[in-house]
Amino acid sequence: MLDPSHSIAELLSQDKRYKFDAYVFVFEALSFAQSVLEMGRESPSEPISQEEDEESDQPQRHVTGQELCEAIRRYALEQYGYMAKTVLNSWGIQRTGDFGEIVFNLIRIGHMRKTPSDRREDFEEVYSFDAAFQQDFQIRLAD
Repeated sequence: MLDPSHSIAELLSQDKRYKFDAYVFVFEALSFAQSVLEMGRESPSEPISQEEDEESDQPQRHVTGQELCEAIRRYALEQYGYMAKTVLNSWGIQRTGDFGEIVFNLIRIGHMRKTPSDRREDFEEVYSFDAAFQQDFQIRLAD
């Protein structure tokens, strides 16, 4: 169980739009983007805390909002197949702009970083959920 004093628990109580699983999934998709899809470029990011600023002078590997949306689409299809859209919807995610809301919530509580050029709008209308999660699936009957 999540400790009620944990920053994510506080976030969930303040913003009830998204389930805990949605936040976990976005973290997992970011890792998938960087490690499996090899997305991202080295870019300086705004430090999460002053201690981190002092500890790390190295640039971080940064994935753009549009890249993250594509990685999320691919990761969701890999994990959930035809049910991907239904699973995301059950967590409160209806459109790509919701990914931006989740990311910026995580940035606000210090669990993700951003570059000065990152904006919520980078996540808006990257793709239609219907087109991204349902069009490619076909059910084929055996002859």
